[in-house]
Amino acid sequence: MVFLGMVLSVKVFEVNTKSILTKTSIEGCDYSLNQYVGCQHACLYCYAKYMCKYYNYGDWGSWVLVKMNAPNLIKGRYIDGIICMSTVSDPYQPIEKRYMLTRKILKYMDKRIKLRILTKSDLILRDLDILKTYGNIEVGLTVNGFNRSIKKILEPHSPAHNARVNALNEIHKEGIKTYGFISPVIPGLVDVESVINEVRGYVNYFIIEVINLKGAGAKFRRFLDKTAPNSMKILRDSKLMADFINNLVDIARKYKVYKIITHFPRKWSTIYPNTNLTKYAGCKI
Repeated sequence: MVFLGMVLSVKVFEVNTKSILTKTSIEGCDYSLNQYVGCQHACLYCYAKYMCKYYNYGDWGSWVLVKMNAPNLIKGRYIDGIICMSTVSDPYQPIEKRYMLTRKILKYMDKRIKLRILTKSDLILRDLDILKTYGNIEVGLTVNGFNRSIKKILEPHSPAHNARVNALNEIHKEGIKTYGFISPVIPGLVDVESVINEVRGYVNYFIIEVINLKGAGAKFRRFLDKTAPNSMKILRDSKLMADFINNLVDIARKYKVYKIITHFPRKWSTIYPNTNLTKYAGCKI
């Protein structure tokens, strides 16, 4: 491991790794691919901050692990299954401008692979030339419409909402399958239907994710308690939360929403608005 000191306001560690693909139980993915661990976006609610238990480099958002040999590990390999990029980082966080690992991986990867990419950054537009060479690819942008003051705290270093919407538009115009990942949905802070109406012309479908209150951590919960106590009241009350989820299902049925992710007890964790699984929306939380 090589510690490079501070680069773009984060501690950067360059490493070589034995493998770049990890089997995952995430629904809709067979493998996760993380060329980076850690994320400069430093989102206060990020569930991936649990990685700090394994990498004692400081607070989430203050460090990034860079897997220097990642492009060579995937080069020319065909993988049977769906690869999701990335699950404990953002493949287009600012440091990608310097290392270009994501671009190199996309260039070297077998273009027949089923690939799913999720990002908060319009930097992905840089790689449109390569993305168009894939036969089975889906690109998602996280969109939530936080107002400026809330975003400054919850997503301090991520691109603006409008930049993400524009990126979806540009990618969709190139004939690439896109989806809007409406996350994290926080009662009173995210207007799901408004976001859908703003973006729906640029996506093939939506996924809605309700805030993972446990995964978001104590610091986030303290922030919500202080800043939006009514939001926290809903999230903590099983009846209020069930009503909130049922309302999301009603919205989802009107639009091209594939699923709602709730992070409640596992058997309730995913709701499919257009199947008989909608009965789960009224569950006891």
